[in-house]
Amino acid sequence: MQMTKHQSLAVKSTAIMENVPQLLEVKESLARQGLRDPWLRNEAWRYEKKGFGTHASRLSTFMFRGLGVGFCAFLVTIGVEYALGIGKGQGGHGHGHGDGHDDKGHH
Repeated sequence: MQMTKHQSLAVKSTAIMENVPQLLEVKESLARQGLRDPWLRNEAWRYEKKGFGTHASRLSTFMFRGLGVGFCAFLVTIGVEYALGIGKGQGGHGHGHGDGHDDKGHH
C-alpha cells in the first residue's frame, strides 16, 4: 500500500504530538468537548528543548545576544575618544572660568 502525501503528514504530526505530553493533554481535553485544534501540532517546537532550548534559555539568548560585541564597541569608542582627546575639559562648559566671556545677562 502506497502512502499519500496527506497520510504522510498526518503520521509526522501524530509522532510530534506523542513526544509532547502538554499538547496531548490539550488535545484530549478538546476531544472530551467534541473539539479539535488542527494547528496544535504547530506548537510542538515550544516544547522541544533539544532544538529550541527552554523558555529561560531563549529569553537569555534574546536579552544578551549582542552584549559582548556591544561592550567591545564601547571600549573601542572610549579608547578612540581618549586617543583623540575628544571630550576632555568640557566639564564646566566655560561658566565663570575667566575664559573671556562676560557674565552680563546671566542671572
